[in-house]
Formats: sequence, C-alpha cells, structure tokens
Amino acid sequence: MIYQGNAVSVELLDDGIAELKFDLQGESVNKFNRATLEDLSKATEALKGNDQVKGIVVTSGKKVFIVGADITEFTEMFANDEAEIAKWSRQANDIFNAFEDLDVPKVAAINGFALGGGLEMCLACEFRVMGEAAQVGFPEVKLGIYPGFGGTVRTPRIIGVDNAVEWIATGSQNKADKALKVGIVDAVVKAGDERDAAIDLVKQCLAGKIDFRAKRQEKLDPLPMPPMEQMMAFQTGMAMVQQQAGKNYPAPVEAVKSMQKAAGMKRDDALDVESKGFAKLAKTQQATAMVGLFLADQQVKKVNGKTAKASREVKHAAVLGAGIMGGGIAFQSALKGTPIVMKDINDKALDLGMNEASKLLSKRVSKGKMDAAGMGKVLSAIRPTLSYEDFKDIDVIVEAVVENPKIKQSVLAETEEKVEGAILASNTSTISINRLAEALKKPENFAGMHFFNPVHMMPLVEVIRGEKTSDETVATLVNYAQKMGKNPVVVNDCPGFLVNRVLFPYFAGFSMLVRDGADFQQVDKVMQKFGWPMGPAYLLDVVGIDTGVHAAKVMAEGFPDRMDHDFKDPTEIMFENERYGQKNGIGFYKYEEDKKGKPKKVVDEKTYELIKPAVTSEPKDYDADEIIARMMIPMCTETVRCLEDNIVGSPAEADMAMIYGIGFPPFRGGPLRYIDSIGTQAFVELCDKYAHLGALYEAPQMLKDKAAKGESFFG
Repeated sequence: MIYQGNAVSVELLDDGIAELKFDLQGESVNKFNRATLEDLSKATEALKGNDQVKGIVVTSGKKVFIVGADITEFTEMFANDEAEIAKWSRQANDIFNAFEDLDVPKVAAINGFALGGGLEMCLACEFRVMGEAAQVGFPEVKLGIYPGFGGTVRTPRIIGVDNAVEWIATGSQNKADKALKVGIVDAVVKAGDERDAAIDLVKQCLAGKIDFRAKRQEKLDPLPMPPMEQMMAFQTGMAMVQQQAGKNYPAPVEAVKSMQKAAGMKRDDALDVESKGFAKLAKTQQATAMVGLFLADQQVKKVNGKTAKASREVKHAAVLGAGIMGGGIAFQSALKGTPIVMKDINDKALDLGMNEASKLLSKRVSKGKMDAAGMGKVLSAIRPTLSYEDFKDIDVIVEAVVENPKIKQSVLAETEEKVEGAILASNTSTISINRLAEALKKPENFAGMHFFNPVHMMPLVEVIRGEKTSDETVATLVNYAQKMGKNPVVVNDCPGFLVNRVLFPYFAGFSMLVRDGADFQQVDKVMQKFGWPMGPAYLLDVVGIDTGVHAAKVMAEGFPDRMDHDFKDPTEIMFENERYGQKNGIGFYKYEEDKKGKPKKVVDEKTYELIKPAVTSEPKDYDADEIIARMMIPMCTETVRCLEDNIVGSPAEADMAMIYGIGFPPFRGGPLRYIDSIGTQAFVELCDKYAHLGALYEAPQMLKDKAAKGESFFG
C-alpha cells in the first residue's frame, strides 16, 4: 500500500500501475470535502515520490464515482470574504494540478455519477473511461456558482468552446453516449468493466501506442484557436446563455466570461481567473439562496425518509374520479411502477381519464422518452372500472372527485364501507381534512393528499395530517408520493393547508394594489421580473378564476381577521362576468391559440372597464419596490404564521413546498430565506411601514422575536 487515508487509498498493482481509489469512509457516496482534498494531496505526494509507479488508474470503491463537492461545507465557507473563497478554490486547484503534473499516464474509470468536482478530477487525468450506465456533468450553476476545481479551464481545451459552454452553462447531467460524442470521455464500456478498461489504456500508453504527454499538454496551453474564431465562438455562446439564463441567474453568464477571459492563458494563470470568478459568484444572493435550497431539499428528503420507515407496503393503488386530476394521478402512479385502479360512475368519465393518460404517454413517445411498448405497459397498469369489485388488495385509495365537502364525504364513506383496511386520502385543495374525516368510522386511516395541477409536472404533494390521522397513514402516503416521483411535505390541517394558505394573501396583496390604483399589467410585469413564472393576474387566469374565488372564501372564513375584506375584489368581478381564465378563454386576459395550439395571453382592454368598481383611487404608476413589498409581505408573513402555528415542521419544509408547489423564484430560496436575505429586523420594519393596509401586513410574533434576538430562519 503506497497510501491509506480515510477517503483515498493508493495501491500498487502489476506492471507498475497504481490504483488511486476514492472511498470516503462513513458515507454512502464519495464527495470532495476538506478531508478528501487533503487525502488527495497526501496521496499525490506519495505517488510523486515512488519510482515504482509507471501509470495510475483512478477508481471508486462505491457505486458512484464522485458526486461533487460537499455542499454542506459551502454555507460556512461562503460566509468568508471573496479573497478567502478565491484562496480556497486556488488551493484546491493546486492539489488537482499536482496530480495532473505527475509525469505518468493517468486514466479515470468512471462508474455511476461523476459530477462537478468528480468530473473535474477526471479531467485532471489524461484519459477517461466511462461505464455505459454512468453520467457526468457540471451541475454547479444550479447552485448559483460555476466549477471551481479547474472545470472552466480544462473543459474548453478538451471538448472545445461550444461544447464547454453548453455543458457548464446548462448544468446538465449527460449520459455516456453524449459524453463520448463530444470527447469528454475517451471510451465507453459495459458497467463493471471500467477499471479493467482503464488499466488496459494505461498499458497502451506505457507501450508507446498513445502519447499521453501530448494529451496533458493540451490542458496546460492556451486554447488553440485563432483570436477571431475564439471571439465569435464565445459571443455566440454568450448570446445563447444570456437568453436562456435571464438576468436573475448570473452564474451561467459568468462561467462563459471566465472561460473567455482565460482562453489565451496557460493553465495556472487561467485557474486564477476561475478562482476569482468563483469567489465573486459565491458571494451573490443567488448562490446563498440556491445552496440553501439544495440543503433544504436534502433536509426534506431526510425527514421524509425517516417518516416513510413506518409505512405500509404500497403495491396497488386506486383513484376515485377519472377527471383531469384523477387521470393525472393514475398516469403518474402507473408510470412510476405502482399499478392503479381508476373508478368513476360512468364509462364516459373513464374514457376521459384514460384519454388523459394516453395523451401524456403519447407526448413521451413523440419526444423519444419512451417507446410504444413502454406506453402499452403503463396503460395496462391503469385499470378503469365502475365497480368496487376491482378494489381487492388495494393499499392506498386517493379520492379525486368534485371539490364539494358533501360529495367527498359521501364518496369516502361509501369507499370505506366497501374496502376494508386500505388507507384513504382526499385530493382536496381547500376542504378541511378533519371535516371530511367526520364521515368515516376509522379516521385514523384517512389523510389529505393534495396533488398540484398538472400532476405529471408539479413535484409537490401536500400530505395533510388530520387530528385523528395515524402516523402509519402519514408514513404510507409519504411513501406512495415518493414512489410516484413526487416530493411530499407533511402539514397539519387548516384552511388552505400550507401552499394555498400562503398563496392567497399574495393574491389579496394584488387585489389591494388594484383597489389602490395600480395597473394589473404593471403588477404582473414587476412580479415576473422579480422571478415568478408569471404575475398574479396571469396566475389567477391559469389557476382558474372560479377556483380562486372559491378558495378565497375558504380562506376568509378560516382567517377572517386577515383574509376577509370589505372592498370589491377584481377577481370576484371576473367571476361574476363568467371570465374564468384560460379554461374558458377569457379572464384578466384573453387567450388565443398559438401555432402549437397552446393558449397565448392577449391584452383585453375591456378588463379595465370591468374592474372600475374595484378601483377606489386614482390610477397610479407604482414604484417596482413598492409593488414587490405589497405583494411579498403577506405571503412571507403568512409563511411565518404557518411555522408559528405548527402547520409545517421546519423552515426548510415551508420554503421547499413553495418552490415545489407554486414556482417561488428558486434563486430567492423560498419565503423564509427571502426574509433572511433582507434581514429579520429590516423585514419587521418593512411590515411596520405597510401595517396601515391591515392585518395581512402585520409582523407575526415569531418574526418580531427573531428580529429582537438578531436571529434568522436559517442560521
């Protein structure tokens, strides 16, 4: 054994070939934390001083190669100033350089995932052999940063500017065929054969068949492109990246700038550029939010994993109601491997549900994500029925009938009577789980399971615990949601649960702005620029004006002090005029079909005439910051109240629910992290500034307490 550490070992094999193996003890995957970097440095020193070593293969002792840097260390490290962060990146690069400079052929044997720093480790080798099931890529831009271990320097020199821009600026994970095509790997072999193939490639180098030094030199020299060609390549790449990334995500653009700036430099000077740019991005609000988002996502998955341990096994499921939601639930369940029975009261409804599933599957086939045989297999896993006779051995039943409490109670009670022992769940968006449970003999076997529309696209499922819901029921629904490929968040019962309870104060902020003379189109534009996928008026049209009015009434009944109002709401005016939004082609906006048959938003001047009764002030051109404050304060304070009322278990779960459920701008991290970005004390002062608008704008006690103590939600 040449070297043995906690994360890296080096053993001499036959023919002078050394195996440098990553195997981080106590962890299920390899990652670059401080200890691993230190181990790599020591292992490199040991190799450098050993005359017996003629070549090196780099392998993994785990099912994956290296998943990247240890993100849990980023929060503390990014708290340093730019100079310290740049120094850390440069020191890491010195370790990679020392390994790269070993004057022997080095081949990485990539099994499983090699992402971020894992792929950068591979690029420090002269050659890379990849298993056919492995994936490689640079996901750093999804954390608001770019590769900081040499990725922006080595990648364009290995695969060219165009490919490097695409790989780094999109943050995509790439399969073996694509990796081989662009040349980021040199060979693809059967899974399990990576190590042997890497050893064979080292032997070819030692036999003089391949010039490994020439390969290494390409990475040490400036980019071999004429200046004009180089400029054109980067300008084209920059235009594409700016268009796709937008102004709220600086990392992809900065990555291209860094690559261009360093293109004419030798490796070491180029790495200085990378380290300084990396540090600059690490200090942005986007990096703070997106690293926080990653950690919150991991925390939610950890909580769900712990919860799901108490689950019953879910082998077969059923859905009651074959509408858009029922068909969507059936599709998603079958697609992810859990056979499902879909029940309705007539064949016509069942046909609609099956057509919905067929339509979604056909799209997958047309996009090459599935073949016809796969489509047939999924469809055969959905069994339409009119009878409870087909409900034998069902583990979970999701009710997805019309949003009416009496009808839901009747269907649930009938189902409980017909099917003994199954877990029952209601896909309600507003109706109290405790109220629905009153119709059941075993309320402990019942909970809410709120899917978001469209089911196949929206990642969130709210699992709503009623007063009498058992832990096993919650665990089973969490397990089932995970099996469906969804991200469940467990919440306690209250009007609107978590997401709608937090969303409707945001809509109330919109209605008050219109009342006070704001142009609804200006509000939409400002909030879209803020980072939302669409503004509030457009979002209400997409959700459905009728759905919005119904939900707003539920919120007003549940929280009259904050959510009831004494003025004419413009959304109610739309409803009274049968303008329901996209579903009937007209709401705040008109909708016409575009060339692809999708609804296209068109301004309708009549809207301004209709909403005049809701406007009690002269038209006013509001400052963007005031619009943002008046829209975001109610949403953020209500999120705090949900935490305060124990509706949701943690700040991480609250923020992730809003990211997953309604597209809260990811680069802002969620409502609570958004408060943190402003500062709890500053946010309380912002609430005080607008407190004259009513109870929705008052700072909750939890927020005041944190401000007084100088605390944040994510310390």
